Amino acid sequence: MDIFDVLTMAGGLSLFLFGMSIMGQALERRAGEKLRSLLGKLTTNKLAGLLTGLVITAAIQSSSAATVMVVGFVNSGLMTLEQATHVIMGANVGTTVTAWILSLAGIDSGNLFVELLKPSSFTPVLALVGIVFYMFCKDDKKNDEGMILLGFATLMFGMETMSGAVSGLRDVPAFRELFVMFQTPVLGVLAGALLTAIIQSSSASVGILQALAVTGQVSYGAAVPIIMGQNIGTCVTAMFSAIGANKNAKRAATVHLFFNIIGTAVWLSVFCLVRVLLAPAFLDQPASLLGIAVAHSVFNVLCTILLLPASDLLEKLADRMILEAKGSEARPELDERLLATPPIALKRCREVTADMARISVRALKDSLLALRGYTPELAASIREKEEQTDRYEDMLGTYLVRLSAKQISGADNAEAAMLLKDIGDFERIADHAVNLLRSAKELAKKKMVFTGPAMSELEVLFAAVDEVLDLSLTAFLENDLGAALKVEPLEQVIDKLKEQMRTRHILRLQQGACTIDAGFIWADLLTDLERTSDHCSNISGSIIDMAQHNMNTHQALRSMKNDSGDFRQRFEAYTAKYALL
Repeated sequence: MDIFDVLTMAGGLSLFLFGMSIMGQALERRAGEKLRSLLGKLTTNKLAGLLTGLVITAAIQSSSAATVMVVGFVNSGLMTLEQATHVIMGANVGTTVTAWILSLAGIDSGNLFVELLKPSSFTPVLALVGIVFYMFCKDDKKNDEGMILLGFATLMFGMETMSGAVSGLRDVPAFRELFVMFQTPVLGVLAGALLTAIIQSSSASVGILQALAVTGQVSYGAAVPIIMGQNIGTCVTAMFSAIGANKNAKRAATVHLFFNIIGTAVWLSVFCLVRVLLAPAFLDQPASLLGIAVAHSVFNVLCTILLLPASDLLEKLADRMILEAKGSEARPELDERLLATPPIALKRCREVTADMARISVRALKDSLLALRGYTPELAASIREKEEQTDRYEDMLGTYLVRLSAKQISGADNAEAAMLLKDIGDFERIADHAVNLLRSAKELAKKKMVFTGPAMSELEVLFAAVDEVLDLSLTAFLENDLGAALKVEPLEQVIDKLKEQMRTRHILRLQQGACTIDAGFIWADLLTDLERTSDHCSNISGSIIDMAQHNMNTHQALRSMKNDSGDFRQRFEAYTAKYALL
């Protein structure tokens, strides 16, 4: 093996890792909706969690990525430690799928149909289809499918390049002696753990082992301990991801580590006993690509069978290792780890925005209460809520911009854009709540009161604003198109009320029934309440946009007002409901 073979092997390894990476990312994007659905259906049932972990890992082709995802879920409160334990076990089984795919490269037969199963036979076709999908299709799903095919083709080409480059090692005595040394189980485990820790992918390290197996120098006696060690090495990624996370997230990463260490210790002991007592001849035989895939699967399934019934004990062990800090730990609203899984990160953004929406609407409603009866306690509560919405806007805005920079589907990108608009509207509603509070405080401080007719008019406007807030909040929280369609006609009625109340106020001023100072406060109130309804209109408009796949809110609202008989009917109904006496 000369320098050119070494360079060829390095190039093959690079292509192999790159192909695995881009294929995994594209699979993750393509399976985004299914990942959301799986997470939503996840229960504390052991089998359900196990299958969830298996399916997710098989879909994204990486147990490391799946485990990091789980740590992020636990850190964000989307998953309990109990659920995470079962998902992690399933991920260890799901990661064996890659080795089975790679084992197809070892097919050798004179039968034409069997030969067609070899990757070298069908990979060029997949690459051709993939490049057509990627370059010439405008649909995001087709683009992702193209990336999956291109990633797989690159991965298999890298695998074959590596195998070809190392094939000459079969005649090198030093290489043979190296794998004779790895037949010492502890050394084999350490080698597998170190390799996997470096490249941070057990699937990739198993693939490298399969590529080396073509030399005929890797015996089953050496391969099995290396495979066991690879399971321990893959824990490094999850342990790193847990740095800075909350206690339960660290416990989830610790459960992953304990699962693999205990499983390896038990089955390595069994392996050593079998080897010493029975000395099976197959352990000295050269390992095949298929044989390595079988060994990888059997080992992970045996670990799961052994430890699934003892999952509660793993959790307790992790609890003892990671002690609860004094005082309660604040749950982070948005976790950086979730950015590795854009569909789940977006789902979390919507949940956090929903929290912001409730706080914002509650602040505005509290300000209406303050106008009826100002108290310092109510004022402090409103200001606190407004400060919370400011923090939410900063946090969500930064996170959504980073999320939008990821390679996400068109639908997810549209939803991220919608959320960016909505958080601005919710923050402004809370600002108007503080503005209304200032008016309430000024009225209380100066001991001013509006006239009876003015208060009656305000109550009508308060009721209309209260309803438009409820409708827009329901539309956002439940993605309720019906509620969203009711907001704009009510917003138009509120605009009309504002003008009527302004005109009536001028008449009262002319008649001497109202003071100039009260008139200034009155004008501020009308402006803040009317602008609040404008923001509600924007929020409902974004729901309508998403339903109609249209990002031009103003055009959609204009079209609805001009062409919709339902709009006119609702407008007339609200006009009658909120008529001034």
